[in-house]
Formats: sequence, C-alpha cells, structure tokens
Amino acid sequence: MEIEVINWAKVAANLSAGLCMGIGACGPSLGQGYIGGKACESVSRNPESQNAIFNTMMFALVAAETSSIYCFIIALMLLFRA
Repeated sequence: MEIEVINWAKVAANLSAGLCMGIGACGPSLGQGYIGGKACESVSRNPESQNAIFNTMMFALVAAETSSIYCFIIALMLLFRA
C-alpha cells in the first residue's frame, strides 16, 4: 500500500492561479463594458465626433485590458514555476 503525498505548494499555486484569473478578469470586463456604453452614448449625442470618440475608446480599452493580461501572466507563472 502506497501513501500518496500531497504537494501543498502545487495545490496553493493552482488555487492562486485560478483566483488570480477569476478575480483579475472581473474588473477589466466591467471597465470595458462601461467604456463601450459611454462611447455609444457619446456617439448618439454627437455623431460628427465618431472618429475621435472611437480612437479614444480604443485607447481606453487597450489600457483596461492590460490588467487582465498581467493577471494571465502571473497565473501562468504560478502554474509553471511551482
């Protein structure tokens, strides 16, 4: 009969990676939805400035997405370095 040893460091790393991606994706997704909604609202009020609003919206979406990319990188580091 073999005794199975649990590697608690690996368990903690996997749990932390899951929490990192789960919680780290909530903020950017809410922010991106808010940015898109406000951009649509702005275009509906002032259709002539659609290009300027679109450019500003795209820059804001890229800035909001970087935090979820950082969370993804940290989760990968936790998974493959532990």
